[in-house]
Amino acid sequence: MTQYLDPKLFTDAAIPEETKTLNAGIIAATKDMANWWDVGAQKVRDARAAGSGVFPAPVKSDRAKWIEIPGPAGKIKLRVIAPEKSRGAYLHIHGGGHVLGAADQQDRLLERIADETKLTAISVEYRLAPENPYPAGPDDCEAAALWVHDNLRDFGGEALAIGGESAGAHLSALTMLRLRDKHGRTPFKAANLVFGVFDLGMTPSARQFGDEERLVLRTLDIQKFGEAFLPGLSDEQKRSPQLSPLFADLRGLCPALFTIGTKDALLDDSLFMHARWIVAGNQAELDIYPGACHGFIAFPCPQTFQSLTKQTAFLNAALG
Repeated sequence: MTQYLDPKLFTDAAIPEETKTLNAGIIAATKDMANWWDVGAQKVRDARAAGSGVFPAPVKSDRAKWIEIPGPAGKIKLRVIAPEKSRGAYLHIHGGGHVLGAADQQDRLLERIADETKLTAISVEYRLAPENPYPAGPDDCEAAALWVHDNLRDFGGEALAIGGESAGAHLSALTMLRLRDKHGRTPFKAANLVFGVFDLGMTPSARQFGDEERLVLRTLDIQKFGEAFLPGLSDEQKRSPQLSPLFADLRGLCPALFTIGTKDALLDDSLFMHARWIVAGNQAELDIYPGACHGFIAFPCPQTFQSLTKQTAFLNAALG
């Protein structure tokens, strides 16, 4: 059955008033915010960890535990939050443009996923650019995925899903492709890919979004994140299938949910990747939120709760 996008989703009339208010607040709060490449990535990371900046302060879970596993360059830390009775694992990869973010900054999200899907949520503390550019982050995520797969029974069952937000969605897709192509494994039964970047050479929406208003992510931010993660590469080189999953062979992968807002610079990344996922013979769903900006699920608003409900429902349906 052919499905068509509803043009009404992309009109201003479709944007809820709560979302308009949230967007205006974000733009006002970030108008004079310093750029991470000017003040240094670590300073911005520290500020986020302390709850400074536009994103709400991270709330730590008293259920969370850290474990360490072997990695390609030393130990990799994993943040683990388990439900009361687990049936498997959800491998989570955090966002932040491959430069910012941390595994312990979305405990409440992981608690919700764990409790509503009965999967142990495991978030990867991968190495970040610019100190550790490609392939450090993908290598760590690959190692974590292999370890979780090899030890899946220790997490209560055989159900295994993967997911992440923004750069985390990109790393999730790369991890699936690496396990398939390098190790002959396709263990994931569901992929939850939330406002991901899938073309590191930049899609039209990323190029055209502009820099006048900082609605979390501008064109300039995408360019700077890309330069940190893939230093010295041209846009065309960044479109290598090993770097940009939009250009990879996507056959034989699991069902995926692509979540995106219409006021996100990465809109086209999800629209294009959803289409390519289906053309490759896989199952995929596309969940679009009128007016939602990049990273919108970090902010308390009706669209956030709607999206989180959709994400856990998708995981449960895909896992059976």
